[in-house]
Amino acid sequence: MSSFTKTSILGIFISPGHDFKGRHGKSRLNHGSESVNSVECLAGRGLVGDRFLDYKENFKGQVTFFDVNEAKQLEASLGLKDFDISQLRRNILIEGAELMQWIGKSFKIGEVVFEGVEECAPCYWMNEVLGRGAETLMQGRGGLRCRILEPGTLRVGPVELQGITNG
Repeated sequence: MSSFTKTSILGIFISPGHDFKGRHGKSRLNHGSESVNSVECLAGRGLVGDRFLDYKENFKGQVTFFDVNEAKQLEASLGLKDFDISQLRRNILIEGAELMQWIGKSFKIGEVVFEGVEECAPCYWMNEVLGRGAETLMQGRGGLRCRILEPGTLRVGPVELQGITNG
């Protein structure tokens, strides 16, 4: 194990249902998101209480991390009033981590081990939720989709992020 980074989890969001998935040509649903102080991460399965728990075997989006600085830039660029970060439908709001560097790598946050899989590419729904131009602004900074490799609990607050070297 190597490369420790001090970071903070600022928010954890889970949602019981899909608002957009499978809704092309239809209006969005509104299952809402619940802000929680901690969440149990199940290896290979997802977050307890979230819509993607046991969604598909080996699903690449068992959890999604989003950088608070990207959220602040979106809010400022779009002139959003009363911006609610849960509208982005990302699970973990984090500060102090360069998320895209973890694509294709394993890392540990607190006691949970993740594999960074890919950017959570924004879709046209972001324009409906946040306003015109949101999808374009989020290109290349939509968050990090991950698989959970080792289980544990994530909690809001300061935490260490640790890169894992294989072999």
